[in-house]
Amino acid sequence: MKSIAGPITTTVISLFIASCSLFQPPEMESQRLAEHRIGTSTGITQGQISDPALVSWFDIPFAQPPLADLRWKAPRTLNSPEQVIIERETDGCVQLASRYGGADGDGIVGSEDCLYLDIKAPVDFAEKQYPVMFWIHGGSNTTGLKDFYDFSKMVASQDVVVVTTNYRLSALGWFAHPAIQDLQQGLDKTSNFGTLDIIESLKWVQSNIGKFGGDANNVTIFGESAGGHNVLALLASPLADGLFHRAISQSGYTTSSSLAEAYNKDSANPLIERGSWQMTEQITNSASQRPQSDYSAEELRDLLKSIDAADLMRLYHDGSVRFDSIPLTIADGIVVPEQGILAALASADYAKNIPVIAGSTKDEVALWLAMHRYFMDAKYYFTKLLPPKIDTKDAELYELWVRLRSHAWKLKGVDQALAAMDSAGYQNLYAYQFDWDHQQESFFIDFPKLFGAAHGTDIAFVTGNFVYGPVSNYIYPEGPARDEMESTMMSAWSNFAKTATPDTGKGVKWQPFTSAAPAYLHLDKDDLLRMDSEVETIESLLAALAVHKVPTDYERCYIAWETYNNVGDPDPQAYLEWNNGLCVDVDMRAEQRALATRLLEEFGSIGVL
Repeated sequence: MKSIAGPITTTVISLFIASCSLFQPPEMESQRLAEHRIGTSTGITQGQISDPALVSWFDIPFAQPPLADLRWKAPRTLNSPEQVIIERETDGCVQLASRYGGADGDGIVGSEDCLYLDIKAPVDFAEKQYPVMFWIHGGSNTTGLKDFYDFSKMVASQDVVVVTTNYRLSALGWFAHPAIQDLQQGLDKTSNFGTLDIIESLKWVQSNIGKFGGDANNVTIFGESAGGHNVLALLASPLADGLFHRAISQSGYTTSSSLAEAYNKDSANPLIERGSWQMTEQITNSASQRPQSDYSAEELRDLLKSIDAADLMRLYHDGSVRFDSIPLTIADGIVVPEQGILAALASADYAKNIPVIAGSTKDEVALWLAMHRYFMDAKYYFTKLLPPKIDTKDAELYELWVRLRSHAWKLKGVDQALAAMDSAGYQNLYAYQFDWDHQQESFFIDFPKLFGAAHGTDIAFVTGNFVYGPVSNYIYPEGPARDEMESTMMSAWSNFAKTATPDTGKGVKWQPFTSAAPAYLHLDKDDLLRMDSEVETIESLLAALAVHKVPTDYERCYIAWETYNNVGDPDPQAYLEWNNGLCVDVDMRAEQRALATRLLEEFGSIGVL
């Protein structure tokens, strides 16, 4: 019986972070003019011009640093209009280092003092009120920072103001433990500190953006992957009411944990290995060789708040291959309603009733599968000084896996989220699928066939920075296909921010989505830009899988497991019941670990590079 490891590997994660982290171009000689010196509620910031069409302001604090006792508390308003803001060499939040993610170094890097934002505005900002586009970075809510996304081209060409922000990550951003919440009051009893950071930065925008030429009454939030997820969380949160007026979720998802799951006392949920109970148990055993049950709540609180942030994060990223569900966004009944994100989106009680775009890419999961040794062969034809030639072991299986799982991402992360909002009374909803895959083949990798419209490939067409790690020239070859896609997406996104209508500037009108008529736009080069209507469901996709001739029964179970337990809230019971109980005896977690171990022993990695 074959077994299949989970798709997340070190190699592929590097590519993923690169895809969601668009490096800034080499810095040009910049000018700092007196008229670009702006006073805000949190300090005086000096703008700079490195492009004649726009002004940039960097590293503006939007809240007090969440240090010491402020760890795991709601962000505190910073009132410091007289301080002079000095740009920082680095201001990323605490995270695992990655040169692809811009968090240089080894091990755990970053600081808890990380609540800063950047602004880019057209050079005539002092005379205008431009729509504001507020970007929320991706990275699984465990990595990333604002500095990787350079929206200079969008600002200069589309007449918008763009804000990019940091927020606390991983266990510092989302954490639920009785020793913390039970000893705190009011908003501090939340578990969603990273979400509150984003809300606080939106509050800063409301108070200050007018000085930068932005219209506080016209703010569009947008983000990709975890950023798209955070957009959906903000749409569900009652604490974000009135802070934004349009929303765009790119490859988002609606996963949220309950308070009990996030705590996971006594490891009750086997799908969760990094609940706060488990992490705290490691901390207390290390500190005193005693379980946390031997501590008072006050002692535990003091220990948790005093542990070095890097040490805490090392427990979170312990270096082993992980397949568990990471409890991040938490349905705590404060920031996120207790019923969870998807159900809250369907409730009129929390509805923002604003225009929303949501979409995914045609080949989302190719980002993870295209380098996985289960699917790929790697052969060195010349010398190991050159990359290996990578190709599929079974092209039909790979195509099935990518197509079904990516389609399921759209159904769960896009259609179900929009249908929930439709039932809550939202009027202007738009869906898309990003199809652009006009890449360049290499002798070593057939990028159009293996990657295609993979997760994160859409970001470059919004920023105008065509960067996808070391393979950028193959992923985004220059030519009309690239130019047309950039024109379409920049126009649609900026026109949506300006008018609430995603006008692509082309001949195809983007029809709205409703539950009764789930229309969506195929985003592609001009001759392939077209409207369509969704006809599949999760049930129909998995019914077709059950009778497909290519996969083994075990492979069917693996695809079903991924489909039921990713993008939305995990549903392991549905997996066990699927296809007349076909998979009831398959312990997928054990099989994932077994194959990961075998691949590591045989090749030294799960990825082919």
